[in-house]
Amino acid sequence: MKICRYVHKQNVEYGLLEGEEITVLASDPFAGIERTKTRRKLSEVKILAPTPPSKVVAVGLNYQEHIDETGSQKPDAPILFLKPSTSIIGPGQPIMYPQGAGRVDYEAELGVVIGKKCRHVPVEQAASVIFGYTCLNDVTERFMQGMDGQWTRAKGFDTFCPLGPHIVTDLDPRGLKVEAYLNGEQKQSATTDLLIFHVDELVSFISGVMTLLPGDVIATGTPSGIGPMNPGDTIEVRIEKIGSLINTVQQETN
Repeated sequence: MKICRYVHKQNVEYGLLEGEEITVLASDPFAGIERTKTRRKLSEVKILAPTPPSKVVAVGLNYQEHIDETGSQKPDAPILFLKPSTSIIGPGQPIMYPQGAGRVDYEAELGVVIGKKCRHVPVEQAASVIFGYTCLNDVTERFMQGMDGQWTRAKGFDTFCPLGPHIVTDLDPRGLKVEAYLNGEQKQSATTDLLIFHVDELVSFISGVMTLLPGDVIATGTPSGIGPMNPGDTIEVRIEKIGSLINTVQQETN
């Protein structure tokens, strides 16, 4: 299933995306999928980020080639950081290039959407708490990341976490191609088989640190090929069997 979240006549709804039509859901899908008889045309709605998470738990340095390109060392355990809920935008919404920024990078990633409140999840039970998967762009101000030594400021600006366009359920996360295209030119391409810490391991490790809530998102790390974006650019994150997340970059003026 493809679960989307959208605005229709100023109302936020969830629905099942089937081609160019949406079957409206009765309520929040994390409480259970209940279809209604109402259908909407995709052209009649504005697609939002598919979940409003309490937090995005992101993983750094989780592809070896990305470690190599940044001159870092392979971690012994997942490196975690948080992106605030205010960083989230949906498909088609602009990434705002902050005033004073020196270099703003794209980072294409597989996003894991949690379906159940959970804590201390064993690796072998991780799949039972996963609702589905989506595309994610872990936008980063690279100079601030280097200056600060920790990553909250560099990755926490408003609009620095594009998410979407929908959540795909019942998907095997292994072997999915993760790509980034800047102005139509491919910049990143790898498969999730190359993750150092795989999805089930991440869910188990992170839930051992903090309670995960329905709708929370885990950003699994980016492959090699990171690079800068500038105002006027278009960035696309494309993940096999999920879809395409496209955003433009705009200069912040206030």
